[in-house]
Amino acid sequence: MNNRQNSTNINWYPGHMAKTRRIISEKFQLIDIVYELIDARIPYSSKIKDIYDVIKNKPKILIMTKKDLCDLKVTQKWINYYENLGTKVLLVDLNNNADYKKIIDGTYEIMRETQQKREKKGLKEKETKALVIGIPNVGKSTLINKMANHHVADVGNNPGVTKNVTWLKTPYNISLLDTPGILWPKLSDEKIAFNLAAMTSIKQEVLPIDEVAIYILKMLYEYYPTLLKERYQITHIEDIEEVYSSIGKNIGAIKNGEVDYDRVSKKIINDIKMEHIKGVTFDR
Repeated sequence: MNNRQNSTNINWYPGHMAKTRRIISEKFQLIDIVYELIDARIPYSSKIKDIYDVIKNKPKILIMTKKDLCDLKVTQKWINYYENLGTKVLLVDLNNNADYKKIIDGTYEIMRETQQKREKKGLKEKETKALVIGIPNVGKSTLINKMANHHVADVGNNPGVTKNVTWLKTPYNISLLDTPGILWPKLSDEKIAFNLAAMTSIKQEVLPIDEVAIYILKMLYEYYPTLLKERYQITHIEDIEEVYSSIGKNIGAIKNGEVDYDRVSKKIINDIKMEHIKGVTFDR
């Protein structure tokens, strides 16, 4: 597979994302800790490029979500990489309640010194104000709903569900600042753009769906040939038309001898989106 990092002119920076940056800046002094969420399947591509321009020197926990969907062996290398940079990293499955305890305990650990100083002064324990930040579709709303113990934020397997910025209380003396997903203004690295599109972190119309689907097939062929064979009964992808024809036959996407290419492409992308394909990490 061609691994060149090409330049692409993709721009995707809706107004609510610019607004989020402004509001974070306005509320910056109130924030005690930052929860930065990234997708464990794309732990480099899903990271906000200029995060430290936004959060400065605030204490941070890097929360890798979708633990149940990633290639643990490859993702662990990224965990080691970020930890070596001095970042606290937690790999979590947001559907696993036990994993929330790691986040809460990690927060208490970071806040311990602050709380001890307050105790010595005779002050009551401070409510920790945590900023929840990340690109679209990394699980911010799921995290907030679970930590707040009831439905307070919209959840959707589509980018850009959250639009407003609000403080939400939890039973753990932690208040969460929910934000719409932030994405950097220009995706200049083609590989990052395709990784984001493959995991539906950017809207489908941003890149041609056939190119995204073929990219997914190439990644599976190069790194996960067993998954490719199990899901699509395919062992080679040299002839893409033949591949599409084979998948089209399997899903009934052939009419009058013609392959419905759009339908096949959507099927491949939805197999990732609907979690039919698991155990993959596309960042290397």
